[in-house]
Amino acid sequence: MPPGGGRNGGPGGHYMTEEELARAPKITKELILRVFSYLTPYWKQLILVLLCIAMSSIAGLLPSILTGKIIDEGLIGQNMRLLIIYIAASFGVTVLASLIGVIESYINNWIAQHITFDMRNMMYRHLQRMSQRFFTSNNQGDIITRMTSDIDGVESVITNTFKSILSNTITLIFALVAMFQKNWILAILGILVIPLFVVPTRRAGKTRWTLTNEAQQCNDEVNGILNETLSVSGQLLVKLFSKENEEYERYRSVNNRMIQLNIRERMAGRWFFMVLQTVTNIGPMLLYLVGGILMMKYDSSLSVGDITVLVALLGKTYMPVNSLLNMQVDWMRAMAMFSRIFAYYDMEVEIDDPKQPFILPSVTGEVEFRNVDFSYDNERKILKNVNVINLI
Repeated sequence: MPPGGGRNGGPGGHYMTEEELARAPKITKELILRVFSYLTPYWKQLILVLLCIAMSSIAGLLPSILTGKIIDEGLIGQNMRLLIIYIAASFGVTVLASLIGVIESYINNWIAQHITFDMRNMMYRHLQRMSQRFFTSNNQGDIITRMTSDIDGVESVITNTFKSILSNTITLIFALVAMFQKNWILAILGILVIPLFVVPTRRAGKTRWTLTNEAQQCNDEVNGILNETLSVSGQLLVKLFSKENEEYERYRSVNNRMIQLNIRERMAGRWFFMVLQTVTNIGPMLLYLVGGILMMKYDSSLSVGDITVLVALLGKTYMPVNSLLNMQVDWMRAMAMFSRIFAYYDMEVEIDDPKQPFILPSVTGEVEFRNVDFSYDNERKILKNVNVINLI
């Protein structure tokens, strides 16, 4: 699946609806600091996660770099010993990257679960202190949503959004550094090729997103007609006024429009994949062509293995670049979710219980207690002027 996959594997999932755009919060420094304040208690685990992400990203690039050694020194150099060593090293690095990824995933999920645990407890404690008017004036479903869906979404933000930003950034930086280390001319050419991959992806994604929304609206209209005309009361009215043919034509028209939209959406996806496949092949072809010219006529130090490494590293930059460009939508949705949670945290408690809610009695005279167990510390203070004549 290409980056930014939406419905049916298309790139439509990285666009916001009109409702989301209208409700998008204002991203302020205070909001960001408040979000990250929940990560502060787990800073040690966060450092481990950062280290794991960095090591995993770097280790994921090493097999591509070792490919150059395999070609130049192993295959072309006809050195069986080096060939076996480099292949074994590449395999070992791949396994190591996978193991580090498992460790990182565990720590990341551990942090996410504990943060959601803290936020649920904080939300529940705060809601318990709210007045009865709060529960009668607010929709119960909204309250439950804050406690469940919104706070559950925090886990996804930590394990997916934050992780994706870090891992893609590190991968992109190290891939570009490795490319420039091999050959700066081919590295610049590779950077110029990347927009040829990104622009069609985003344009196709926006087209599919628009068609998907229109098809969904049309589908809702179809369901509305079915609910109106196929219910008991709806059928009675249709038959009573002899509207069978009119309702059929109305349903047929909307159904036909929905079919046309579905066909356009799926064909837009096919055109997208064709363009994507074409563009992803343009980059390697250009690198091979220019690299071959440089190697044969100008730069004798450039080897076949170096060009192969550059092509492999170029392929490693496509996904991070596209993912980071689409990350704005995920980031906005995450901030909107945190804003909804904070809005409940910030609701003032109208009636707050005092620290000492019980009024201690002060009496003078003779009293008789039955079935009473004095278990509080200030018993003497209460009874200093009381003559207890019978304590049962």
